[in-house]
Amino acid sequence: MDDNQLLRYSRHILLPQIGIEGQEKLLGAHALIIGAGGLGSPAALYLAASGVGTITICDGDSVDLTNLQRQIAHFTRSLGTNKAISAQRTLAEINPEIRVVAIPNRLENEEISLLVSQADVVLDASDNFATRHAVNRACVMHKKPLVSGAAIRFDGQVAVFDLRHPDSPCYHCLFPEAGGEEGERCAVMGVFAPLVGIIGSTQAAEALKILSGAGQSLNGRLLLLDGLQMEWRSIRLARDPACTVCSA
Repeated sequence: MDDNQLLRYSRHILLPQIGIEGQEKLLGAHALIIGAGGLGSPAALYLAASGVGTITICDGDSVDLTNLQRQIAHFTRSLGTNKAISAQRTLAEINPEIRVVAIPNRLENEEISLLVSQADVVLDASDNFATRHAVNRACVMHKKPLVSGAAIRFDGQVAVFDLRHPDSPCYHCLFPEAGGEEGERCAVMGVFAPLVGIIGSTQAAEALKILSGAGQSLNGRLLLLDGLQMEWRSIRLARDPACTVCSA
């Protein structure tokens, strides 16, 4: 690291759990973020500010006026712009030293698998089950840690599925895939603006811990947040031996 980087990341370097070694790991890391909306926005902002060297962010949608209530990577001037490109511009302003790759289209299974294979950690900030299951399958195949988040109304959840550990469950163990399933969407159900910030920031924290080697990740646990009561619950997860995705 040069003097400018030592100053920029000094508050991380002061933490003994991260230090210079951990910060250098972040600078050399590659994070893949699926979705540049409510969850992906805060997650991307914190990863960029923290110095994750390469961030690939994927989203096929464009910024809409209704997004600005909570999707903090985008601005009024971004209306009509693809979300991945809008987020790329914002991250470049926060930290011009990192590399941000925008993928401005909805991904197919083969594209997801390729992008996952190139990343060190994957953050699923998507809003539909089809994408979540496709990302999970790719993470299981390539043994990449997956940081999964979801938020609707006042309820949020975060979990880590790290198949580098043989006893880790995968997303499919928790939410088995079923044909024709539909996820609840913010456009219909509504969502409390700060909730996505809390969940997305928690996803960023878990990703940074995984990349730097600090602390213990949420692997094997599901955090549930009741935003109305501001209460967290932690649930232990077990691997499903009959899981059709991750079972031996």
